[in-house]
Amino acid sequence: MTQTTTDRPSGRAGGAVVPVLAFAGIVVAVMQTLLVPVIKDLPLLLDTSPADATWVLTSTLLSGAVATPIMGRLGDLYGKRRMLVASLAVMVVGALVSAFTSDLLLMIAGRTLQGFAMGAIPLGIGLMRDMLPHERLGSAMALMSSSIGVGGGLALPAAALVAQHSDWHALYFGAAGLGVLAIALTLAVVPESPVRAKGTFDLPGALGLSAGLVLFLLPVSKGGDWGWASGTTLGLFGAAAVVLLLWGLMELRVPAPLVDLRTTARREVLLTNLASIMVGVSFFVVSLVLPQLLQLPAGHGLGRSMVVAGLCVAPLGLTMMFTAPVYARLSARYGPKTTLILGLVIIAIGYGGGLGLMDAAWQTVVTSVVIGAGIGLAYSSLPALIIGAVPASETGAANGLNTLMRSIGTSVSSAVIGMVLAHTADTVGGVEIPTLHGFRISFLIATAAVAVGLVLALFLPGRRPSEQHPRLRASSEEDANLEHAEAALRGFRGRVLDAAGAPVARAEVTLTDRHGRRAGATVSADDGTYALAVPARGPYVLAARAAGHAPLASPARHEGDGRPVDLDLSLPGETVST
Repeated sequence: MTQTTTDRPSGRAGGAVVPVLAFAGIVVAVMQTLLVPVIKDLPLLLDTSPADATWVLTSTLLSGAVATPIMGRLGDLYGKRRMLVASLAVMVVGALVSAFTSDLLLMIAGRTLQGFAMGAIPLGIGLMRDMLPHERLGSAMALMSSSIGVGGGLALPAAALVAQHSDWHALYFGAAGLGVLAIALTLAVVPESPVRAKGTFDLPGALGLSAGLVLFLLPVSKGGDWGWASGTTLGLFGAAAVVLLLWGLMELRVPAPLVDLRTTARREVLLTNLASIMVGVSFFVVSLVLPQLLQLPAGHGLGRSMVVAGLCVAPLGLTMMFTAPVYARLSARYGPKTTLILGLVIIAIGYGGGLGLMDAAWQTVVTSVVIGAGIGLAYSSLPALIIGAVPASETGAANGLNTLMRSIGTSVSSAVIGMVLAHTADTVGGVEIPTLHGFRISFLIATAAVAVGLVLALFLPGRRPSEQHPRLRASSEEDANLEHAEAALRGFRGRVLDAAGAPVARAEVTLTDRHGRRAGATVSADDGTYALAVPARGPYVLAARAAGHAPLASPARHEGDGRPVDLDLSLPGETVST
């Protein structure tokens, strides 16, 4: 079975595609951030207990974690633009539900629907990967990946201003309006991707993953309220381990899994996902600590207003946005692994310096700028590393899983930092108030997470930019030769010939696995030689086509032993041109 879709850009992507997709990502971030200014007031606003009020935030986290990999896979199967619009539409419905109610249960239901918008990030990255030429792809993916931070940074002061001077329900009306605008722009500007994965949607896999994620993230989010050693918390963690283990065994047996665990277990993908968790931890710590530090009264904080606090933290997101073009240049020269390492080092410097910069508002701005620059570089590197390691038909699901890893990092960060601040708080008038000591411990925890991420990044396979995925590297002849030499050592190699046995230059050669998924692509050299690496042992189909020749598809098998398989591809006679 051969893959009928293409690994090349559709050619229909206009100049407005990247800004529109980035705007969709920013809308998702606004949805996530709009309640931050009123978190402490939610029990009063909803007439409920503090423990019950936290479900308004937890529900969004859980639905977002579940929806992200599922929407990514649905996008691979049925169209990424279609699923992007669906994600945003569900968010708009959820925002309107929340806008018209102050009832706790309805608010939780609305926020649950809003969490589905999280799938927009990997879907947007997948659309860019399918449509954009390589010279635009790096900076575009960097901007899309950083849009969560950009939107969060811009939304904080805006949401604080609205919450301080208007009815807080206006926040939801604003989010719904932005969602409708994002849908309209997407339909008007963004073409549908022609790339499709083979197979059907893995419903049992989706249900199993959803159950496992809920069982894991629920005690992570609520463990501080329930008690980390309570029977409920430990029981849910144990159930999560069992469900996810059974889900993994099932996914290894189905022909078209929701998540291809064999691909996910590859060194580059696995280490990138683990590093993503650490980056997620580091991003959320600064987002959680600095607003509280700025707003708490003198003696515990800097005594600034809600709006001033939002403005001081806004540079965190703005710096992430401005690092996107910087990332593109650095990655083109040194590769995404290097930019990830550089980003993590800058984050560590920001947190290390931030330990001594908690005495004035301007100092928090410096901390925001430095950490934002590091997170921008790190976040921008992650999709490039994932896309460079998976087939084209799996980019939506793979980036969805990567986005999920970041969400798990923020969830774990929220639980751990919440516990630290609670245990180091002072009790004033019966109210627990975080202390500078707790904030500094939180920064140390973030620094430790960055250090773990740095170690993981150092063990990523070292690749020159010329060895990246074909859609992420330059197309110079020197780079192509380096790729051929590397691939020839661990895959198929040979020559593309015409009917008379003469070499065919610039022929497109593609590799398809037994599931019909594209596993690699290259172009033959001037002497007709080609080389393609294989991701694993098994049967493949090598297809070749060139102008003036009929296409050829040749079955082949590789044992995955690191030795090359020599296979010449003889194209049929010339086609008749009209």
